[in-house]
Amino acid sequence: MDNHDYRFKPYTRNSIKSAPQWKLLTPSQQESVLAVSRVLPFRVNAYVLDELIDWSNIPDDPIFRLTFPHREMLKTEEYELLRNIESGRSAGSEGELIKRIRMNMNPHPAGQLTHNVPYLYGQPIKGLQHKYRETVLFFPSAGQTCHAYCTFCFRWPQFVGMNELKFDAKDARALVDYLKVHKEVTDVLITGGDPMIMNARSLAGYIEPLLSADLSHIQNIRIGTKSVAYWPQRFVSDPDADDVMRLFEKVVASGKNLAVMGHYNHPAELRPAIAQQAVRNIIATGATVRMQAPLIRHINEDPAGWAELWTAGVKLGATPYYMFVERDTGPRSYFEVPLVKAYEVFQQAYQQVSGLARTVRGPSMSAHPGKVVIDGIVKLAGEKVFALQFLQARNPNWVRRPFYARFDPHATWLDQLRPAFGESRFFFEQEAHAEVSSIISSSAWDDSTISNASNSGVDKRASVS
Repeated sequence: MDNHDYRFKPYTRNSIKSAPQWKLLTPSQQESVLAVSRVLPFRVNAYVLDELIDWSNIPDDPIFRLTFPHREMLKTEEYELLRNIESGRSAGSEGELIKRIRMNMNPHPAGQLTHNVPYLYGQPIKGLQHKYRETVLFFPSAGQTCHAYCTFCFRWPQFVGMNELKFDAKDARALVDYLKVHKEVTDVLITGGDPMIMNARSLAGYIEPLLSADLSHIQNIRIGTKSVAYWPQRFVSDPDADDVMRLFEKVVASGKNLAVMGHYNHPAELRPAIAQQAVRNIIATGATVRMQAPLIRHINEDPAGWAELWTAGVKLGATPYYMFVERDTGPRSYFEVPLVKAYEVFQQAYQQVSGLARTVRGPSMSAHPGKVVIDGIVKLAGEKVFALQFLQARNPNWVRRPFYARFDPHATWLDQLRPAFGESRFFFEQEAHAEVSSIISSSAWDDSTISNASNSGVDKRASVS
């Protein structure tokens, strides 16, 4: 089949048995998919099944691991309980078990619920996050699904019916009102889920209000999307693909930059001709494409794969942007790699590409205080240390400020690192602690101080209690 000719058809836990490839799985693999997908979201489509997965290499094919649940993603005892439910051998409460497993997976890391939700006139704004001064994240309700789900996705709570933990906004009115007040914001990141799951009319309904003259301080509109890899037809052959391209042109013509933040986890996702054409079509509108993804065990640990991906992207006109460290949520024990290995993979991949691809930054942890990059592993004053710095931070004064952590060959995340050279706290922890002490002793509580606290890494609302 020509990969332009697909009509989008998703397969979920309830319909995957009808996919032709289902019979290629062993009974044990089928059981794993059905059991684990009771907890974690599962969704795939025919393009991914037919064009991206090498079915002669199951279960080790990286795209298969990227989209199909595996039993090792859960603890042994959790899996056995779900397996009993799946086989009808358990009469227990399935709902309570599933909720307990999900809540033990840190569903919203890095302060997304406690620190990132912005307030306007004393009220929290649904469907927005404001962690960094210049950038607001916007979650349109019509875009809170994807063409296919990644098994590592740190936004998995958006897809499993946990409405109390879900970010979504029905329209752009609250976003526009918030942006009119916050002139320091220059960037709006429309995210999900995947905004490109929406039709062109719905997408325009969220984007066009941002082109208003009242929002002249908004310079960049970003769209976070996996569709460039999982459904490139969205930009090439979908019935309204041309309408999407005209919308992109309209944004660029308004004088704003439109950046498509393309999530590519493996070079296999950019090898099909239609995936390459999608990038060309986007760039032809005047928009930019930036490539980003986390380093994930079982999927993209090979430096040569990263080098191939970045080089292929640059050839098409895309910009390599970030290699992330897998976040501390979901089935992290299955996907995480030690920070020392993350640095080695990044360094070895970086060495293989030309200067045009060395725009990429990483490995970067999107942690609670900000985006922390591992700059190197060095020996200073007789101590082996990680050299670190913030690429972005809740407190702008922390950005590009070097700091050091004791070398730990097993650490996989920032909160597992300890300060080097005998210090008891990292500098940002010391400053945040000092600010909390100041806030608790103050009687000034208003929207301004709450907003400033959110951006500096301190939650004034939480500190009262």
